[in-house]
Amino acid sequence: MIFDLAIIGGGPAGCAAAIAAAGRGARVLLVERSRFPRHKVCGEFVSAESLGLLAELLASDFQHLIVDAPRISKTRIFVDGTTLRTGIDPPAASIARFDLDSALWDTCMASAIECCAETTVRSVEGDGPFRIVADNQVFEASALMNASGRWSSFTSPAVRARNEKRKWIGIKTHYHEPAASPSVDLYFFEGGYCGAQPVGAADNGFGTRINACAMVRADVANTMSDVLKQHPLLFERSRSWASLTEPVSTSPLVFHDPEPMQGAMLQIGDAATFVDPFVGDGISLALRSGVLAAECLHSFFRGEGSLEQAAALYRSKYRERLSHVFTVSSMLRGLLRWPRIVRRPMFSIASRTPYLARRMVKLTR
Repeated sequence: MIFDLAIIGGGPAGCAAAIAAAGRGARVLLVERSRFPRHKVCGEFVSAESLGLLAELLASDFQHLIVDAPRISKTRIFVDGTTLRTGIDPPAASIARFDLDSALWDTCMASAIECCAETTVRSVEGDGPFRIVADNQVFEASALMNASGRWSSFTSPAVRARNEKRKWIGIKTHYHEPAASPSVDLYFFEGGYCGAQPVGAADNGFGTRINACAMVRADVANTMSDVLKQHPLLFERSRSWASLTEPVSTSPLVFHDPEPMQGAMLQIGDAATFVDPFVGDGISLALRSGVLAAECLHSFFRGEGSLEQAAALYRSKYRERLSHVFTVSSMLRGLLRWPRIVRRPMFSIASRTPYLARRMVKLTR
């Protein structure tokens, strides 16, 4: 059997693409090297702009994840001794990846999608049609998407060349907190930052479980306990926390311009590029890029255009609809690299000017 579409990676981007393509009648193969459920390093913030899309993707059995998710209606940014506060309107939601990834995968399993878990793709041959060698199986597909994440065996040589000697790592843990505010709180310190917010999970009530997720230079901290000590307000707050999950970590974290295509392979989610976690749009970008790629391939599947035309359309639409997020996040990341003596008065002014704080949040949407 030759599939219309093969997707490498069963996270939010891969599942979104699979569901969207199958819903348009395509024969879809979804290959994932791990199994679900699983914990992933992620801020677990789902922006309001993507909640409707997520509801369209998820099977009815999993709609409760959206309905029951804690709503995040404000943000607090602690940086250089200053606190910036602003609302998030409409509110975002907080959904644990442990639950979200599993629900999306199960939705794919219940759809007309060939799902292969615990299966590693070893090599890909061709530029359409494609020959996919996975463990002891060989598949063929007319189109191919890479949804294997920001760093995998399919990461392009250009991105690998950007892996700097100064390593950045991501670390995440869930904690119990007696009274969690409905806000996403970002604590910045020299060499990284840590976010904290209440998160919905299947085995706990609202407001008792929080996600602490950090991006930090490896020479500054490489454990969550070390991260919590980097910011005095975060350390004081964390003294009331009780650990609920073992920490998970990931590396390397490499920033680069969006790479929607690699050869004839469409790239979605973090495989296209990695967005700064403090922007809070990673899950949204994964879902949106996956659905966008499926939409752009639809005419090709119907025999109304070539794969090259579909790929060119995806590249164009990606830049038009999604690239601004990466531009803004890069600007904000650059701002945080300015000397503290320059940053501090600027953030002090922003803390007294609500419009500026709201504008910073709005720019990332």
